[in-house]
Amino acid sequence: MIKAKKSLGQNFLIDKNILKKIVNSTKIENKSILEIGPGTGNLTSYILSQKPREITVIEKDSNLIKYLRDIFGEKINIINKDILKVDETLLSKEKLTVFGNLPYNISTEILCKWILSLKDNFWFDYLILMFQKEVADRIISKSNSTNYGRISILANWKLKIKKICDIKPSSFSPRPKIDSSLLIFTPKYNFYKINAHNLEFITRTFFSHRRKMLKKPYNKIFNGNLDISKKYKIDLNLRPQNLDFDTYYKLTKEYENLIK
Repeated sequence: MIKAKKSLGQNFLIDKNILKKIVNSTKIENKSILEIGPGTGNLTSYILSQKPREITVIEKDSNLIKYLRDIFGEKINIINKDILKVDETLLSKEKLTVFGNLPYNISTEILCKWILSLKDNFWFDYLILMFQKEVADRIISKSNSTNYGRISILANWKLKIKKICDIKPSSFSPRPKIDSSLLIFTPKYNFYKINAHNLEFITRTFFSHRRKMLKKPYNKIFNGNLDISKKYKIDLNLRPQNLDFDTYYKLTKEYENLIK
């Protein structure tokens, strides 16, 4: 019997209704599929039933590799590696449809890695990913919300995001102590042409003191020049969560013009 490893954040999805909902969230037939953290292969079986062209799974736990090979044989390609050390752009010449029951302890790290390395030619067409519900709420949050922050701004820059459903702990084995949420991400082809690491710097600077007014981080970035705040009608007495996505992208562009 395979036991989940707490150190790897493993919670195996066992709810058949949720498994069906995941595979039905997008067309799989004749597609190239990437699954992150297949665990005991429950979702993998459902994906295979939809007749993809090929499926590659990335699993860090060496104990699960033999188990997956015994079940699926040559039907899947298995990569025994840490997802954070994989270059997904090298996995297929086709755009990948990605499924992932992401380990809670590194889910935002995985998403940020993908966002910060994204080029204009996306390596995927869909990301169907599961997160801890409170993390998902932050990802899909809009301005003027307590959940709104850096991950909201980064994720919504090049991606359209929609929640598919919330998932109760009873759908997993072992049961986590919190609810989960399933999100689907699709590429935006009309986005601000800015550098990802500059956007990351801007959001980190503003949200390092999210309860403080915008004035201090703004002055730190723009050396007290108020022209930009006037240009975009930014009230520097507001707080970081009060600025919408577009304003952060525009501020990043202004910062890039400043450092050229």
